[in-house]
Amino acid sequence: MISINIIAVGNLKEKFWREASEEYQKRLSKFCKLKIIELPEQNKYEDTEKILQTEGQTILKAVKECGGKTYLLAIDGKEYSSENLSKNIMQDSMTNSTINFVIGGSYGTSKEVQEGIKDKISFGRATYPHNLARIILLEQVYRSFMLAGGGKYHK
Repeated sequence: MISINIIAVGNLKEKFWREASEEYQKRLSKFCKLKIIELPEQNKYEDTEKILQTEGQTILKAVKECGGKTYLLAIDGKEYSSENLSKNIMQDSMTNSTINFVIGGSYGTSKEVQEGIKDKISFGRATYPHNLARIILLEQVYRSFMLAGGGKYHK
């Protein structure tokens, strides 16, 4: 069974985000071993560059520890249809036992993270709160497995 890691800066503070995340985690448990790795968010009153550097080092360390194929969620990333994302995940699972998705902090990600993670995914040009981005990602990963298995979820 493939392992999917979501490496995210910050945590889900509001109950409704946690409940949505828990629901998708439950659904995904039939298809993969899902692990959500929450990294500490830096003090927003510090220098932005310092925040990016500190969070970036933590992200890259987590990616290295997880191994496998890694995607960075980034506004300038490649946009995938749900069908194409599903195909990519299934193809990646043939050669990798682990697939990681990285969600940066409030200020995005450092240059080192952007250069270190070559594959980038975008959910469009709009900016989303990080909590919502995580839920969208979980939903799209779930949809990917449903599409690959011929499930009736996708319309």
